[in-house]
Amino acid sequence: MMGGKIVVVGSSTGGTEALKVFLSAMPEHAPAILIAQHMPELFTRSFAERLDHLCAVHVKEAGHHEDIVAGHVYLAPGHSHLSLECVAGKYRTVLSRDPPVNRHRPSVEVLFHSAARCLGANAIGVMLTGMGKDGAAAMLEMKRAGAYNFAQDEASCVVFGMPREAIALGAVDEVLPLDRIAERVLARVR
Repeated sequence: MMGGKIVVVGSSTGGTEALKVFLSAMPEHAPAILIAQHMPELFTRSFAERLDHLCAVHVKEAGHHEDIVAGHVYLAPGHSHLSLECVAGKYRTVLSRDPPVNRHRPSVEVLFHSAARCLGANAIGVMLTGMGKDGAAAMLEMKRAGAYNFAQDEASCVVFGMPREAIALGAVDEVLPLDRIAERVLARVR
């Protein structure tokens, strides 16, 4: 897995539909994808199961200390922050019940910060529709660490908050309509 690209995604309001569009366009051999979607804990497991039925990639609610494998999507559970670490040459998930960041747990900031720290240029960041600015500062950290970042455009967002904040900070390399993001992410991986 080392050296392979990993995609990290942040989303909030409107994100459940946006994630469906993004993930259903991913082939089963897609890079591993980690997602922080603002969502109450009662809904994350069933949401992951629903996506798993719709998509070629395997979608699951992330567990603690799971090896991160290509073709798999790890959705942050609604009660925990999701981040990643590198142990013995492998990447694995880390869940934590630390206090909310930017008023959210899971927080996009926590996921993106760990991607900047652990993955550097092996990270691809995706900021989808959402209210507020969760994840924008950490997306800039990712870019400075060598990551390539995408944001959903205003026309296709339910709420153009999180993408707008990331764009305003200069954290984003490409701004795209939702239905073009998956193909561009895959093009960056090749």
